[in-house]
Amino acid sequence: MKKYSNTSMAVRLWCHSFLLLSAGICIWALTGNNTDSADFSLFLLMLVPIAASIGSLPALFIYILAFPFINRDEHSYRNRWLKLFLLNTVIVTGYTMLSLLFVGFGLFYDIINTLRWVFIPLFLCSQFTLLFNTRILYNNYFITSAFTIIQTQNHIQMTQDETPVSNAINTIKKGSSPMIKGLITGILILLLLIPTAFIANLVTEREQRQKAVVQDVSSKWAGAQTITGPYVFIPYTVTDKTEAGKIITRKKHFILLPDELDVSGSLETQERQRSIYKVLLYQSALKTTGRFIPALPTGVSADQLLLNEARICVGISDFKGIEQKIDVTINGAPYTLSPGLPTDDIDKTGLSAPLLNGLAGFQQPLDFKTALHLKGSGQLHFVPLAGNSSFTLASAYPNPSFDGNSLPATRSVTEKGFTARWNFNKANLPFSTVLTDAGLPKEQLKFGVNILQTSDQYVKTSKSVKYALLFIGLTFSFFFIIELMQQKPMHPVQYVLVGLALVIFYTLLLSFSEFIAFDLAYIISAAATILLIAVYAASHFKNWKTGVIFASLLAALYGFIFVLIRLEDTALLVGSIGLFLILALAMRASRKINWYAH
Repeated sequence: MKKYSNTSMAVRLWCHSFLLLSAGICIWALTGNNTDSADFSLFLLMLVPIAASIGSLPALFIYILAFPFINRDEHSYRNRWLKLFLLNTVIVTGYTMLSLLFVGFGLFYDIINTLRWVFIPLFLCSQFTLLFNTRILYNNYFITSAFTIIQTQNHIQMTQDETPVSNAINTIKKGSSPMIKGLITGILILLLLIPTAFIANLVTEREQRQKAVVQDVSSKWAGAQTITGPYVFIPYTVTDKTEAGKIITRKKHFILLPDELDVSGSLETQERQRSIYKVLLYQSALKTTGRFIPALPTGVSADQLLLNEARICVGISDFKGIEQKIDVTINGAPYTLSPGLPTDDIDKTGLSAPLLNGLAGFQQPLDFKTALHLKGSGQLHFVPLAGNSSFTLASAYPNPSFDGNSLPATRSVTEKGFTARWNFNKANLPFSTVLTDAGLPKEQLKFGVNILQTSDQYVKTSKSVKYALLFIGLTFSFFFIIELMQQKPMHPVQYVLVGLALVIFYTLLLSFSEFIAFDLAYIISAAATILLIAVYAASHFKNWKTGVIFASLLAALYGFIFVLIRLEDTALLVGSIGLFLILALAMRASRKINWYAH
């Protein structure tokens, strides 16, 4: 019978591990990319094994150093196999931590994805390699001393009836070492973070689905609206003399803004149901009055003006929202606006109308008024293109969000609605009423109100998922400490079941919050999870008092996380103090545990 030395056994396990990992990567890459390129497939099959072998050289080095110490152990075969299991876990954890150094520890999703794409594949490959070499390890490697041979003979019947994996788990189950049990529990906590990553992705997917529904309905109604103007487009001619002495005439233009502008109106919201989602839309009725004071750019005279080509313009971002024709009355004369702008200096889309003789020699002030009935969704914004202007909005919508470059000078928000007023004057605007430069920073000037349907249930659910490590870690710690104190160990599978119950809490929370208020959904989901785990704990420990203790601890934990979700500015402070107190209680409960018991 061939006997393996420490080095040869280390090389064998190393080779099998990186070959298995290489095969998995190649299969995933070839099926995931759906490539039909034979050259790419050949390149992949050659490159991946080479890269995997080079990248796993540190693991081979650790194997060669550790195997003599593992095989020197004069305990049972099960203990040595378990030490190999833990050695693989430590190596895989090292590679995972190294990956996190490149990815960064800041983002929760980056950490979870690193665990999913680094820790899990490496962990499975290394442990499957142990399972594949179980018979070789038992017959050709571990039997190297007379003591071990005698011990193996005494336990031959047991090893025939039980697999090494079950023996190792039974060793853990019997509580031979709280330290080993603690290590296994920690590994299970990390493994259970993987399904929480899928839950986080599910939350993002549902939120994106809700946004897609809102966008689809809004596209058929009207999108966010931005209103600019009115303003007057006035062309003029300039003459230049070429080097050859020829006189040429060119056409240029400037834009005249109102000297005074007053916009007032109302906003009426309505909900549209699509599937399980609600889409918030609005209809607005706006009245605009103001006055143009004729003025000329520097260096331009009145005889250069082409007043018969002047146009009155209004910028509107989405024509679909126009509910009625738009007339602008200037000095008593009505002008009907139609789509199209003579220049895109200010707006890309909008309406305009020729003034014909409405400028009357460009000497008298131009008083104007217009009414605009506009529908849209999401936002209603304005651009204050005037010397002095005021904007007033009123609505029965109770949850507005004022955004943009300027906040209202005065506002009143109650359960019955809101009223807001913005004021601007020549001193606080970076332009004059005569514009000859097309570089007007329109996007930096706009302001208004946001009436998007709040979907904070997804934001709050996402926040709660970020505390998954705290939920799972503390719950497992409760079980671990109580089982050591009561001398009633739990099987690792039982830990997994409890962990899955904690993970399912998030799916309950996500699904319930789409139909009812988030707070109520949280209470229902938490109550169901607490009841399930408490009853399970009471049945395992055969003590309803223990179940009540678990219910109380979990209720306090879920309540603590709920407070953190609701808090904004003080969340970090309250969370830090709460975690400190929880750690203090855990340290107090673990004082009497003999961590080196066998």
